[in-house]
Amino acid sequence: MKTPHDAIRIHKEDSVAVAVRPLPQGCQVTVEGQAYTLQNEIPFGHKFALRDIAEGERVIKYGHTIGYATSPIRAGEWVHVHNVKTSLSGQLAYTYEPVAPHREDTAGCPDTFEGYCRPDGSVGIRNELWILPTVSCVNPTINTIARKARERYAGRCDGIYAFPHNAGCSQLGDDHQMTQRLLRSIVKNPNAGGVLLVSLGCENNNLSEFLPVLGPVDESRVKWMISQEVEDEVEHALELIGQILDAMDQDRRQTVPASKLRLGFKCGGSDAFSGITANPLCGRITDRVTALGGTAVLTEVPEMFGAEQSLMNRAADEETFQKVVDLINGFKQYYLDYNQPIYENPSPGNKEGGITTLEEKSLGCIQKGGSAVVTDTLDYGQQCSKPGLNLMTGPGNDSVSLTDLLAAGVQMILFTTGRGNPLGSAVPVIKVASNSGLAARKKTWIDFNAGQLLEGASGDEVRDQLWQLVLDTASGKYITRNEENDNREIMIFKNGVML
Repeated sequence: MKTPHDAIRIHKEDSVAVAVRPLPQGCQVTVEGQAYTLQNEIPFGHKFALRDIAEGERVIKYGHTIGYATSPIRAGEWVHVHNVKTSLSGQLAYTYEPVAPHREDTAGCPDTFEGYCRPDGSVGIRNELWILPTVSCVNPTINTIARKARERYAGRCDGIYAFPHNAGCSQLGDDHQMTQRLLRSIVKNPNAGGVLLVSLGCENNNLSEFLPVLGPVDESRVKWMISQEVEDEVEHALELIGQILDAMDQDRRQTVPASKLRLGFKCGGSDAFSGITANPLCGRITDRVTALGGTAVLTEVPEMFGAEQSLMNRAADEETFQKVVDLINGFKQYYLDYNQPIYENPSPGNKEGGITTLEEKSLGCIQKGGSAVVTDTLDYGQQCSKPGLNLMTGPGNDSVSLTDLLAAGVQMILFTTGRGNPLGSAVPVIKVASNSGLAARKKTWIDFNAGQLLEGASGDEVRDQLWQLVLDTASGKYITRNEENDNREIMIFKNGVML
């Protein structure tokens, strides 16, 4: 990407440009050799018109419609929520218009990492012991257990962590079953070399209900207890953890191919540059990992609305195309069932960062999927099994999305942000800043600066830097900021009545 002076036009058909610094009213700005006099002050990351736009006319960014003008807009005028409105509505009918698959050249790129091989063929990039509650009632208990286990068993594995959550009781039907599926899949994430399940004993999701859902496990590495049935639940848990660690002591890193990587992609606290720098950069990582035979998982279905056709056209076949249609329209129906508009997005922070409509946010968001072929869709709690780009059901909410990706079986998440977000997950989260100002200001949150793409850095060079960071993280050579800060959270998606 060439170094811009004041503003950039992303696509040749765009009717707007994006300011790469705050621009005062009345100043002259040159975009692709043409000068514009700004009619308003243009904040950093916001848009101004490159030509006159009539009321009702489409506004174009990324080469696609991001909404329509609600009033006449003059060339050089600020373009935002005051004069642009979404054109999204309810469910749509779609036609499969397949595009030729992208062929990523991986010759000469690093294609191995050091990981922990699991008996089921998956590979972990951490060898941690996780303590999971079957119900939120024992959240304080598992926090105490984890703290005392770290004191007693220091150095026995890559870490011992508790993951409190918000569910497990007073749920009914599909909502209850969804919680069980999510917890089952978290237990089976390959970064967990061992798991202790802690039950209260009287919850809906008690062990007699949950263990059949969990299915067969290696009982030397996955153990469980009922707190109400033991005299000292903390000491009992510590004894079980010691037994699990005895099994984990044999685990060693081995050289494995990059095809064993499962990468999750997420954005949060986005700004207008997320779709220009950080998200497309992650898209290039998606293209590389899938070209090497690995897996990428993209969620946040509401942030596909308005851009879904381009994902559908990359479906591997008609069957996969229909699964993507069902995923999109199914999540729209979720909104409609609650009598809510499907376009109630972007967030206030997104708007302050320069994102005007959901179409604009979505067109930027799906850049994380690169040009890879869509090979499958995933429901809540469903682990990915097909290499390639997988689209997963889930909302845009950051905590819930991270947990959905965790349950899909990813070992690592690349999280892009333009405004900053300290949130973490049970797996390493590489935070990618969309602009250099954020990267400099929040060094304790950010792992990688994609803002250098706005300053003349080579796209291939920056991609290779981020890819090496991915491999170093997978090999345990790099510890992410969320790991350093102990920002490790899960939040279970809930959709139903509560008793």
